Amino acid sequence: MRTASADVRLAADYFDGYATVGLLAVVGVLFIAVAFVAGRLLRPVVPTPEKLLTYECGVDPVGEGWAHTQVRYYVYAFLYVIFAVDSIFLFPWATVFAAPGFGGATLVEMFIFLGFLAVGLLYAWKKGVLEWT
Repeated sequence: MRTASADVRLAADYFDGYATVGLLAVVGVLFIAVAFVAGRLLRPVVPTPEKLLTYECGVDPVGEGWAHTQVRYYVYAFLYVIFAVDSIFLFPWATVFAAPGFGGATLVEMFIFLGFLAVGLLYAWKKGVLEWT
């Protein structure tokens, strides 16, 4: 049988881990706060028109802020995201699929996931995004 002192010791050991993580979080927040305050106190504040000017890639802004961009680049980025997410989910699936007891359910779930990706790829193909013209 366990005694009350053993239960208290187990609880203290259990919460010691949380105390360590909490202390580390507090130290991290204090470190960042001290860095921000020191930066604000030590930096020179001399606003000039040149400092307040929008700066982009070393070129002074000319004209309006609106620029025309072709939509196809966004579609290429979207296709990349689709396949990146696909690869991120396929690697863990391959390791779990080999574990005993997960075969059938994992296989069905992955085919559903791959079906969604196939629909996205089919949509891109129908829209002619995959043609390099």
